[in-house]
Amino acid sequence: MTSISELADVARQLRVDSIRAAAAAGSGHPTSSMSAADLMAVLIGGHFRYDFERPAHPGNDRFILSKGHASPLLYAAYKAAGALTDEELLTFRKEGSRLEGHPTPRALPWVEVATGSLGQGLPVGVGMALSGKRLDRIPYRVWVLCGDSELAEGSVWEAAEHAGYEHLDNLTAIVDVNRLGQRGPTRHEWRLAAYADRFAASGWHVVEIDGHDIDDIGRAYDEAASTAGQPTVILARTLKGKGVAAVEDREGLHGKPLRDPEAAIQELGGVRDVRVEVREPAAARAMHAVRSGHLELPRHEVGDAVATRTAYGQALAALGTARGDVVALDGEVGDSTRAEYFAKEHPDRFFECYIAEQQLVAAAVGLAARGWVPYASTFAAFLTRAHDFVRMAAISGAGINLVGSHAGVAIGQDGPSQMGLEDLAVFRAVHGSTVLYPCDAHQTGRLVAEMAGLEGVRYLRTSRGDTPVIYGPGEEFPVGGSKVLRASDADRLTVVAAGVTVHEALAAAETLDGAGIQVRVIDLYSVKPVDRTTLREAAERTGCLLTVEDHRPEGGIGDAVLDAFTDGRPVPRLVRLAVRRMPGSASPAEQLRAAGIDADSIAAAARLLVEQGVVR
Repeated sequence: MTSISELADVARQLRVDSIRAAAAAGSGHPTSSMSAADLMAVLIGGHFRYDFERPAHPGNDRFILSKGHASPLLYAAYKAAGALTDEELLTFRKEGSRLEGHPTPRALPWVEVATGSLGQGLPVGVGMALSGKRLDRIPYRVWVLCGDSELAEGSVWEAAEHAGYEHLDNLTAIVDVNRLGQRGPTRHEWRLAAYADRFAASGWHVVEIDGHDIDDIGRAYDEAASTAGQPTVILARTLKGKGVAAVEDREGLHGKPLRDPEAAIQELGGVRDVRVEVREPAAARAMHAVRSGHLELPRHEVGDAVATRTAYGQALAALGTARGDVVALDGEVGDSTRAEYFAKEHPDRFFECYIAEQQLVAAAVGLAARGWVPYASTFAAFLTRAHDFVRMAAISGAGINLVGSHAGVAIGQDGPSQMGLEDLAVFRAVHGSTVLYPCDAHQTGRLVAEMAGLEGVRYLRTSRGDTPVIYGPGEEFPVGGSKVLRASDADRLTVVAAGVTVHEALAAAETLDGAGIQVRVIDLYSVKPVDRTTLREAAERTGCLLTVEDHRPEGGIGDAVLDAFTDGRPVPRLVRLAVRRMPGSASPAEQLRAAGIDADSIAAAARLLVEQGVVR
């Protein structure tokens, strides 16, 4: 164990290097880094176990800098551990540097997940701790350094409840209570009891310390490591800008480099190059990487009526049997999303997150960071609560599968609060995302299996009501493809649909056929990436595309189809049927009719287009 005087010297170096990095960049958050320097020095100097040469070592402790704006402190710690050079430290925030303003794992192998959107580090840390305790069964610890400002976020308390309920004694939250936020004092300032009471009520072991007392910090870390059956939170009273009189506990300096960095560095004793010997992790082996069997997806008869949410649950359970690395999470609606099928067959790999959608997605991100393949499900409407977590998951490059059930007005009587009508737009806008919307059971099963091998954020939209099985069990559905369900040389226009509206489109096509109007029907099950080739061919052959979607007109299938024609070529006639009114309670059939997206509405729109001569 490094001595108290040596750790104090490391802390001074961390402060100096934080000042230097921000000064070189001309921006950054040195004062937020300086307040937590003692906490970081003691952690890396004797309590954190990590092999920087092997960041994937299964026995490594995990560290998340939830207060991601304090990235200069993190990079200074990497330098102290010998992972970064001083030259690279001074590239902070510069173009091409690995040292971004807020840390991401894109270039730095020691960063677990992207941080910077406050209130996310602890929820993701819960996912990692769940992995260690329930899945990996490896005694690594998860350390999360939070700021006091972010404790105003509700997501922190979702995480606190979850960790306490799961008895995650391998999780330690360190809260840097420096009293000052971005624009002034925090809500509770240095009243540690305000935080302590809430954590204790959630089942945490609470330790209150002076965050600049090296000995006090060390004892707190030891206490956390020896506490069984409870996660530990260390509430550390600190001073923002600690060590430099000109900035210490001063308002108005958040997010600004020091005005006189050279004087501040001299006040702290000057530049130094102390190296810290970080403790090695314990020998460990990860056991979950083996895929355990052949995938046997459920089979149905063509014409059977099966809800795609049911097909999702069945396929996920089958996938869990074939792959031991697949895990499932649900937001206390597993009987509706059908995630309960997985829970019954693989209870050791199922996580109930209750009505806490931010924690649901965050736990999935944490599990993915530990090498698992998570499927997280709830109602499509409720996933919008966790949009910021989805956005940050994309920045992290996390491979997560999200499944939104009860999409659209087709759910019927429950009314608009339960209807996912914006979800396609939300997920299409996420960087690198995949968005899928199956219409029958076999298509759903195939896409659930396909999702496991994709990268980034994957979203599958499922429906509540039973729909006919129209595809055989051997049909393939490549991501980025579509299916042409009806086509002829006499087609006057093309109807593009997905999910429930595929069946409405087919019914409309039958009606129009009886009236002597031939239409092409495309099942656009891959909303992103979209099948540009098939859509362009349909436009060339028929001259007009009519999109039909159980979704708002903005950002959904209509916009996805339009994206196929953004390369400068002539854009075809495009007419959109979508949910433009605010629905109430009614039967599914009544809802589709009122929204103007049922078979009769599609047929009427097609007739009108033909009569007006806008299609050939």
